[in-house]
Amino acid sequence: MIRLVVFDLAGTLVEDHGEVLVSVTSALERQGIQVPTDEIREWRGASKRDVIRHFIERHTDTGAAGATGDRVDRTYADFRRLLAEQYATHGITPIAGAARTLDWLGDRGIRIAATTGFDRDVADLILARAGWQQPLANLVCGSDVPLGRPAPYMIFRAMEAARVTNVREVAVVGDTPLDLQAESNAGVKTIVGVLTGAHGEARLRREPHTHILSGVGALPDLIARELERTAPGPEVAP
Repeated sequence: MIRLVVFDLAGTLVEDHGEVLVSVTSALERQGIQVPTDEIREWRGASKRDVIRHFIERHTDTGAAGATGDRVDRTYADFRRLLAEQYATHGITPIAGAARTLDWLGDRGIRIAATTGFDRDVADLILARAGWQQPLANLVCGSDVPLGRPAPYMIFRAMEAARVTNVREVAVVGDTPLDLQAESNAGVKTIVGVLTGAHGEARLRREPHTHILSGVGALPDLIARELERTAPGPEVAP
């Protein structure tokens, strides 16, 4: 039986209109670093600070490596400011069916958590604008763990907070290849990809998965079938 469902945030529970991609690209350009959009897209789902660090280190001369940390901090600060401006302009809209899915899970006593590559302040901004602080009180951010996706640590931290000890009782839902890689690395029972993010079905199917869904709105039907399959049958009189 599934006792815990862990969701990614942007692209899975809230609509992604490219705000993160634009903000990362613009922040790097302010440092004179040009990176193709498709290359940054493959990092979707990772810790945003780790993404920025990767591209800065790649474009920094070895002799100037001592300044990398400060440059990462400045670039990440630019990213946070640019992203806040994007969300202020475009707003934050829940994915169709997301609220209903959260309610459906809660009504059945299935615990809910979220993981995100954002740091805590950005994640809190998203949840506040989406109005989901309470249902997603169990939120694990990239800044809460030593390594972000594809490492499984955010999923394990969510399990710890929910007091769920068996990975076979956990379903994890995400919209990026790194989401699915982290889910596979955690060894969870149900690895779900959704098609509401930046990647198409063909790209997600190249990664480990048990299900590919159109969006989180289809999750209740999937879990209901699983609950029916695992429910004990009627007792047979001797």
